[in-house]
Amino acid sequence: MNTQIRHGRSRAGRNTCGDFVCMVCHNFVSAEAALSGVQHRNHCPYCLSSRHLDLFKAGDRLSACKASMRPVALSLKKTCKKYAGENQGEVMLVHLCAGCGKISINRIAADDDSENLRGILEASYCLDNGLKSLIAIAGIAIITRGDHHLLQFQLFGYD
Repeated sequence: MNTQIRHGRSRAGRNTCGDFVCMVCHNFVSAEAALSGVQHRNHCPYCLSSRHLDLFKAGDRLSACKASMRPVALSLKKTCKKYAGENQGEVMLVHLCAGCGKISINRIAADDDSENLRGILEASYCLDNGLKSLIAIAGIAIITRGDHHLLQFQLFGYD
């Protein structure tokens, strides 16, 4: 009997619940919204890598690429909340697809590794100008060294 079928996994490493095995670090990832706080889990909470699954909008799973996406920076998704401060917004991961070069943003999840998030932020300070330009062309403003306190506040509630 095929072990992938016996364990309820499709050939793409996914089962009907949306759980998956990370293509980068190979850890099992639960897509349970009660654990992650997001409805359409598409990145690993351990290494924060993703897979190019969505084409038009989060959760559509229409992309033909299916390559791995590495986290390269963090951004703030500006919200239209009436009482939100000037620099407040949801922290988003900026991913770069290894297959087609697409840049996308994904909301962080409640169970994402906070030390890896900090590491991505610090690594983003050294991004080459070509990648910075691609990110800017995609309309994404990354968190800069001067905005480091925003991540601290969003993740831990203090500067």
